[in-house]
Amino acid sequence: MNTSGPDRPTTALHRIVLGAAAVATGLMAGTFFVFSCAVMPALGRSDDRTFVEVMRNINDVIENPVFFTGFLGALFLTAAAAWQQRRSPAPRRWILAALAVYAVAFLLTSGVNVPLNNELARAGDPARIADPAAVRDRFEDAWVAWNAVRAVLCTAALALLLRASYLMGCRLPQESAYLASDAGSRASR
Repeated sequence: MNTSGPDRPTTALHRIVLGAAAVATGLMAGTFFVFSCAVMPALGRSDDRTFVEVMRNINDVIENPVFFTGFLGALFLTAAAAWQQRRSPAPRRWILAALAVYAVAFLLTSGVNVPLNNELARAGDPARIADPAAVRDRFEDAWVAWNAVRAVLCTAALALLLRASYLMGCRLPQESAYLASDAGSRASR
């Protein structure tokens, strides 16, 4: 067992939780990155009706347990890692920064991208929309821009978690100052 400060041991569980937080955050960064650099540019080449239909299909299928495990897991695992490191200021600062940055991405998703997705769904059946170009215009630019922000935020949160992990790994086992002193060893006899 390593120590992360004079009062707080770093156990394997702490490393696992921080590692899982980093993996979940990385998966979310990757998800938003792929949308930014591949999915949305490809859809941008489509006609309006196809764009609306495919985006609605994506919005329907992305709401699944695997996505929500990563999306919520990144938030909760990072919070758990911060709590576990509550007596270790060096890694905890980085973990709290990651939590704050990811929380902004989480709130952007909930407050901007999801409402845009819901508005797209309310437009109705893509085959029956009278003006698919207008529906697309109200959706595409805002969604793409805020998705890029989410990708950057999640990538930054991942970098912060990796820094915290590095700081935890740099710590070597420390002997108690009391036991290392002559007075401590004599007093305990």
